[in-house]
Amino acid sequence: MLQPYVGRFAPSPTGPLHAGSLVAALASYLDARAHDGTWLIRIEDIDEGRSVPGAAEDILDLLQRLGMTSDREVVWQSRRKHLYAAAYDRLAGHVYPCGCNRREIADSRLGVAPDGAAIYPGTCRHGLAPGRSPRSLRLRVPDAGDDVITFHDRMAGVVTQRLASESGDFVLKRADGYWAYQLAVVVDDAEQGVTDVVRGADLLDSTPRQIFLQRLLGVPTPRYLHVPVVRNAAGEKLSKQTGALAVRPGDEAGAVAALRESAGFLRLDVPPAGSLAEFWRLAVPAWRALVAS
Repeated sequence: MLQPYVGRFAPSPTGPLHAGSLVAALASYLDARAHDGTWLIRIEDIDEGRSVPGAAEDILDLLQRLGMTSDREVVWQSRRKHLYAAAYDRLAGHVYPCGCNRREIADSRLGVAPDGAAIYPGTCRHGLAPGRSPRSLRLRVPDAGDDVITFHDRMAGVVTQRLASESGDFVLKRADGYWAYQLAVVVDDAEQGVTDVVRGADLLDSTPRQIFLQRLLGVPTPRYLHVPVVRNAAGEKLSKQTGALAVRPGDEAGAVAALRESAGFLRLDVPPAGSLAEFWRLAVPAWRALVAS
């Protein structure tokens, strides 16, 4: 018997919701509704240094005005640190302290991972050098040959990554004291019972690391669907850093227009709608026809 569908949208409150984030929100919401499932909102503010005061509340308000509300209480990563600490304790045998700073890692890296991160060369894998102090905590990945992670993405198909050569040992706790995204997202998805993750393709290359963590922690691996990311004229992913403009729909007509623009980017064939209710009524079967699984 299939487990009831639970999906989620997990924005980082580093600024207002922009067009790229709205595409991810729309896709995750439609997938949940197309499966008669539960849709959750999780505020990923574990990196408190980058969080903008009031941004999370603005995002939640905008989503509500667009007709997207969480089916359960909204959770905030910054309030769940005890869960990440408990997961770390279970992983302690696979973790080691790292004394390298960013420049040292960049100078000695094995290469660049598909997501642009430096591939850690394992400098501190067998212990800190004399006189060095720990800065971060890293998770040891398997040696080459035992490090292959393969999964099926509902849009990208079969994805394979070799952790040793394409990721390297990765950070679980950062030098600034914050728990890393990779650990937090795995713990949260498991604790919330998430069965399906629908998000932007910029996170596709993080998925093998998350699957490895899921296996170490003994928690289920969700199904994944990574949708294309919106890019600016220069080909850069839309973000606050690349000048993405906030979604400001104003009235209901503006809300429908914003949703239709996002639907168009996803190549959804949604007929014109005169209201939010009508848009959602038409968009769900359009998504179901597009994904068909």
